[in-house]
Amino acid sequence: MLNRRLRSWGAGFIALLLFLPWLPAKALSDPPQIGAKAAVLLEASTGKVLFAQNAQAQLPMASTTKIMTALLAIEEGDLEEMVTTDASAYGVEGSSIYLQLEETISLRDLLYGLMLASGNDAAVAIAVHIANGVEQFAARMNERAREIGAVNTNFVTPNGLPDENHYTTAYDLALIAAEAMKNETFREIVSTQYYRTETGAVARTFKNKNQILWKYEGGNGIKTGYTQAAGRCLVFAAEREGMQLVGVVLSCPNMFEDAMALLDYGMDNYEMRPLVQAGDRIANVYVSGGMKKRLALCAPADIMVPVEKDGSSTYRTRVILPDSIEAPLDAGEACGYVEVLEEDGALRTAFPLVAQEAVDEATVRYYIDKLLRIMH
Repeated sequence: MLNRRLRSWGAGFIALLLFLPWLPAKALSDPPQIGAKAAVLLEASTGKVLFAQNAQAQLPMASTTKIMTALLAIEEGDLEEMVTTDASAYGVEGSSIYLQLEETISLRDLLYGLMLASGNDAAVAIAVHIANGVEQFAARMNERAREIGAVNTNFVTPNGLPDENHYTTAYDLALIAAEAMKNETFREIVSTQYYRTETGAVARTFKNKNQILWKYEGGNGIKTGYTQAAGRCLVFAAEREGMQLVGVVLSCPNMFEDAMALLDYGMDNYEMRPLVQAGDRIANVYVSGGMKKRLALCAPADIMVPVEKDGSSTYRTRVILPDSIEAPLDAGEACGYVEVLEEDGALRTAFPLVAQEAVDEATVRYYIDKLLRIMH
C-alpha cells in the first residue's frame, strides 16, 4: 500500500533541498593495498562506496553467484517445502553436498548446503524447484539483478560454474549482497558457522567456509568462491556499532586478509550518524476535505548515513510531496517521502514521511461552524 501510493505521486512535485554539513574534514587514513583484480566496499543501507578498485570490470565470480540463488529461493520459495532432486542435480561437478538421485530434502537444508558448503548440486536442485529449470532460473536471476541495479551482470548458472557469458562486477555483486543482507533469513543463513540438516536421505553437517565469521569481529557473511577461471573470490560483510559493511574481492589470492584490511579501513574511517531523527518535522502538506487544512509530516524512524569520523560529509535531502492529500488520515500514514542524495546527486536512500497526527474528514457541522465564524 505504501509503495503503491508513493509511486502514484511520481517525482514531478516541488523539491526542497537541504544541506547538512558536519565538522571540517580531516584526511582519511590511506586505503589498504590489496591484490584483487577488482574490489569494492559499501555501506549496506545507503550503498555509499567507501573503497573501489577496478569495481566496474566485468569478471567471472565463481560460487559467489550463489548469493543471488539463495536470495531468489528465499523470496520465492517456502523453506519448509520438500524438494525431490532429479537427475540434473545428481553428480554436478565441483563442490557438492552429494545429493542422491530422487532424494527428498527441505529447501531450508538445501540453502544451508548451498551457502555453507557451496553445493553446486544444491544450486541446481533449487533452480529446478523454484523455476522448473536452470535456464528459467537464470532468467529470473537476471531480472532480479536489474531490479537491484546490477546492470553489468549476467547469470547463466545458479552455481557459478564457468561460462564465458556468466559474469558480474565487484560493484554489482556488492549491490546484490547488500540487498540480500536486508533479508533476515538470508542474514541468518550466511552468518551461521555450523549447521546440521534435519531432512534428506542422510544427516549432513556443514561448516561455513567463510573465515570472516571466525576471524573478524562483527563478521556476519557472506560467500566464498573459486574456479580456475575466476580465481579466489569473496563477498564479505561485518557489522559494528550499527554500521553494516559489505565488500567484494574478485580474483584475489589473499582474499580473507585483503577483505579484513578493507573492513578495517571502513570501520576505522566511517561511522553512522543521524541525518534525520525519528519524529523530526520535515514538511507540511495541504489536506483536502479535512478538519485541518495543514498537516505536519515527520520521519518515522532515525535516518542514518555513513560519515567520515571526525570529518565532514555533505548530503542533500529532496522532499517529494503531492499537491494535497485527502482526509481522513491516520497518524503514521505515509504522505510523502524524502530522497537522500550525495553532493554529486547520487541517490543514497529514501524514506517515507508520515502524518504526525490523525486528521478526520470534515463534517457538515464543521462547515456550518466555519460559515458562522466568517459571518460573525
